[in-house]
Amino acid sequence: MTLQKAQKLVDQWIKKYGVRYFNELTNMVLLTEEVGELARIIARKYGEQSFKESDKEKNLEEEMADILFVLICLANQTGVDLTEALEKSLKKKTDRDSDRHLNNEKLQ
Repeated sequence: MTLQKAQKLVDQWIKKYGVRYFNELTNMVLLTEEVGELARIIARKYGEQSFKESDKEKNLEEEMADILFVLICLANQTGVDLTEALEKSLKKKTDRDSDRHLNNEKLQ
C-alpha cells in the first residue's frame, strides 16, 4: 500500500465510521499517547523492564499501526501529502548526512 492510498483509506474510514476527524490538538495528544504505548512495549521487550499482566496483550505491530493511523489523520486534516513530505525529508537527510554517518567512528 502506498502512503497516498493509506491517506485515502483513512479518510474514507473517518467519514464512514468516525463521523469526523478529531481536531488537530486532540489528534496530537492521541499521537503522543500512542507513541507512549509503543515506548512501553519497547522498554519491556528490549529494555530492562519486565512485562506487567496488562502489557502482555499489546504488540509492536498494533501500536505502530495505531501511530501511523493517527499520523495519517493529522496529515489529512492539515493538508500534508505524506508521500511528498517523506521524499523531501529523505532528500534533506541525504544532503545533510551523506557522509556524516559513514565517517562516524561510533558506527563502525
